[in-house]
Amino acid sequence: MFQKIAELRENGYCVLKAQLPLASIEACKRAFWPLLLEYLKHHADERNRGPHRHFLPMPFEPPCFAPEFFFNPDILEVVRGAMGSRVVADQWGCDVPVPGSEYQNFHADYQRPLFEELPDLPLPPYILVASFGLISITPEHGPIEIAPGTHRIPREVALRSVESSEIPAHSLLLEPGDVLVRHPWALHRGTPNRTGTPRPLLSVRYVRRWYADHSREVNSIPRSLWESLNEEQRALLRFPIASE
Repeated sequence: MFQKIAELRENGYCVLKAQLPLASIEACKRAFWPLLLEYLKHHADERNRGPHRHFLPMPFEPPCFAPEFFFNPDILEVVRGAMGSRVVADQWGCDVPVPGSEYQNFHADYQRPLFEELPDLPLPPYILVASFGLISITPEHGPIEIAPGTHRIPREVALRSVESSEIPAHSLLLEPGDVLVRHPWALHRGTPNRTGTPRPLLSVRYVRRWYADHSREVNSIPRSLWESLNEEQRALLRFPIASE
């Protein structure tokens, strides 16, 4: 994984191919798909990520929750290689562009700087996002585009470089089982979903243990699931625990 960690540091992202078991992804899809369609049926006009784009927190009930989604040793090796051993997962969500979605503007996630008085101060990462699709993400399904290296230069310079095509953006096409690990400050955008099928991209956010913000919208972990986890797994999760 040393090369993947180096790619992440240099480009702001890397892709781990065929990383998650297809059986787990298919089981998650079968359980989540009816929930997703029901959500879109009632919230189609409540877009929260731009025209015809939705974010919703993922449930923790298996098989939507699977240990391999959070505790995969190769993913954790990359995350810990970039941020150190003291990390926690603190967000579990799904981004879904549907037919009618458009190009987003290039942007960074979690844009509030850690040090407001020095917004362009170069810092090591303290947030990383690991994402995977429940379906094949082709050019027609609205893949994420990322401008490599833009997490390492001042934001305004990065935006000018991307807008002028001095730094070209790359479309990340993913097959089920592939995992995209990215630095949220690498400039990126969603592209239009030109198919008739919603395109769910599931994401786990990992942060250094000392970091917290108010950007999260998350579900609670059922008490029974929490109690089924071992001590090491519990130490890696920072989510509310349901009282019953």
